[in-house]
Amino acid sequence: MAHSPTLGTLLRRLIDVLDGAVEESYADAGLDYRPRYTPIMRELLAQGPATIRALAKRSGVTHSATGQTVNQMAKHGLVTLTTGDDARERIVALTPHAEKLVPQLQQLWAATEAAARTLDDSLGLSLPEVIARTLKLLEEVPFSERLREASNPVFPQ
Repeated sequence: MAHSPTLGTLLRRLIDVLDGAVEESYADAGLDYRPRYTPIMRELLAQGPATIRALAKRSGVTHSATGQTVNQMAKHGLVTLTTGDDARERIVALTPHAEKLVPQLQQLWAATEAAARTLDDSLGLSLPEVIARTLKLLEEVPFSERLREASNPVFPQ
């Protein structure tokens, strides 16, 4: 008996499909660049050098994922890391190489936004709005709580 994909499977698949297409557009443009770099790049462009903690907070990406992404970006020559006032703190800044890529990246980001709007038009709704609303609802009532409530008949306490 075949099972329908679960929510988690569908969400992972959606991210794989979207990120794969965007990454392919970067490769087609001759860039060695990953979609996961974009939130960090945008924050550094908007605010200048920052700590990993500040980048995580402003971009909405977890501290751990931000640290991993920054390390990958450093290996690709896109950012530099220097020690902050606190020896445990690292300051992230764009390299001249990264700054040269910005005009091309901005064109690709605009194309990505335009493509996303065509998806929204085809769906008849705004996928980013649906996701943002879902996240807001999950802040109000976390999924773990919803799961406990749904499990009560199955696992009486």
